Amino acid sequence: MSSLFIRQDNGMPKPKKLDMYISKKFLLTFFVAIILIIGIIIIFDISEKIDDFVAKQAPLKSIIVDYYFNFIPYYINMFSPLFVFISVIFFTSRMAANSEIVAMLSCGVSFHRLMVPYLITAAILAMMSLSLNLWVIPKANAKRQAFEATYTKKKARPGERNIHYQIAPGKFVYVESFSKWNNTAYRFTLETIEDNRLVSKLSAEQAVWDSTSNAWSLKKYVQREYPENTISDRVKTGDQIDTVIELTVTDFYLNHNTVKELPYGQLKQLIRTQHLRGDANVKYSLYEQHQRWAVPFSAFILTIIGVSLSSRKKRGGIGWNLAIGIALSFSYILFLKFSEMFVYTGTLPPFLALWLPNLIFTIVAAVLYKMAPK
Repeated sequence: MSSLFIRQDNGMPKPKKLDMYISKKFLLTFFVAIILIIGIIIIFDISEKIDDFVAKQAPLKSIIVDYYFNFIPYYINMFSPLFVFISVIFFTSRMAANSEIVAMLSCGVSFHRLMVPYLITAAILAMMSLSLNLWVIPKANAKRQAFEATYTKKKARPGERNIHYQIAPGKFVYVESFSKWNNTAYRFTLETIEDNRLVSKLSAEQAVWDSTSNAWSLKKYVQREYPENTISDRVKTGDQIDTVIELTVTDFYLNHNTVKELPYGQLKQLIRTQHLRGDANVKYSLYEQHQRWAVPFSAFILTIIGVSLSSRKKRGGIGWNLAIGIALSFSYILFLKFSEMFVYTGTLPPFLALWLPNLIFTIVAAVLYKMAPK
């Protein structure tokens, strides 16, 4: 049995006190930092929204339970990369300043072995972040955004315009505009194409969603059929006709905000549906899917960078290490925001845009780790 472990009575190895010491410092520093920043954010948010809460008579229970209880997981996850990095920088720099790192290395503990408790703790935080992303935050976002829509002054989004859907293979829908006030699509067109040939075209001035029958009621419609090997078209007109197609009113409400409310299974199903339909909003869904995995993974990268930067004892104390740590962590978050812009403008595919910051910072982590004192 390696000297790095002590054996328990059942024969299984367990970490030394050194591992527990580092892990406890890591977790304690992280959660204290998160609690402090969340408290500050809540204070600023209350000061910003207190007039809305009073004007719209929001119940205190709803403010606390429906809004702030669902507000906290979102911001914990948002700031987790920043505070993983700062926590590692802070307590490792203090250990280095107190010559604890030097003592550990002098006692025969290799730098690679020293990284083990750091990476195990980073894995715990990454799993916490991933669990929040996949299951907790989507439900919390739905409740939080419903509260905001009721009790804050968020402006309603204008009706969508020039919407194209492929609702099934060979079936295409075009809508000039959609009103969310009355669930009505204006200048509605449904085209059926087979073997690169237009088979039929159904047009209507309005398509009104009927929630009782889960169908569209088409007003002032014109239906044209184009039989093969014939010159004349078959045309049918009327004032109203009901039709059931693979498109519901819910599809018109899906945007970059609503995808944040979907659990991971529903998000994957939505992406498959949007790919089939040729829906331009698929970029929001793909961004959300990759973001839920990419951000938790950053805990490992930022931990390695943090240890590599702060494990050397410096004459100026921990101030310089904290400054570098904050600068690098903010640059990572800024890079993620730029990746969002790259996805929405179509500059980069979502997978590449979301994982490119991790790839670049992985290279930075490898270089710094190689340069760290061994």
